[in-house]
Amino acid sequence: MGGRQLKKEILAILNNDEFEKSLETVYLVPARQAVNPLFSFLYHKDPLIRWRAVTAMGAVVARLAREDLESSRIIMRRLIWNLNDESGGIGWGSPEAMGEIMARHEGLAREYGNILVSYINEAGNYLEYEMLQRGVLWGLGRLAHVRPEFVGNAGDYLSPFLRSEDSYLRGLAAWVSGAISSETTKPLLENLIDDEAGISIFIDMRMEERTVGQLAAEALSRTVP
Repeated sequence: MGGRQLKKEILAILNNDEFEKSLETVYLVPARQAVNPLFSFLYHKDPLIRWRAVTAMGAVVARLAREDLESSRIIMRRLIWNLNDESGGIGWGSPEAMGEIMARHEGLAREYGNILVSYINEAGNYLEYEMLQRGVLWGLGRLAHVRPEFVGNAGDYLSPFLRSEDSYLRGLAAWVSGAISSETTKPLLENLIDDEAGISIFIDMRMEERTVGQLAAEALSRTVP
């Protein structure tokens, strides 16, 4: 199958109203062939297509890792490179894809979870662009809600985001906090309970509308005995 036809077919899968069922079709495509089209869809103008591309990338790379771990590492390094200043790009979708992949594969989470955390650590590989910070927080949240043991130290770096003027950063940081036990974040979450700013967040393969206060309350219900 030619590259253009493959890209067209994968787009049809991402655009399918029954995406969860159609996702199985992606497995029929050799993983190495599916990855390049999925990378391009991380930049798609339709937010739902972008998020579904993140999901599909996670599914494809996690399955590849079970067959050929080194090939999956190459893809992880490519995502990391996209977030490097020297890449010449911005890295849209890369931290989200990293989080999705690691949520689906324990071995890759063990190897690369600390790198995802480093993107919110000012002494690490801190990303200053707020739109990328949103992506990192979502990736951390996706991973933390499945494998919190690999990003437990992220709680040390969430405080500035919980105080951010950007409602998405506050909300996403609250969502991450719900999966990570941290005494530092609890009082900050309590301060957000009445925050009525609304955000759209991709959870369980669908877009959901939540307020920051709702996300903070959910986080506290998870972390407080």
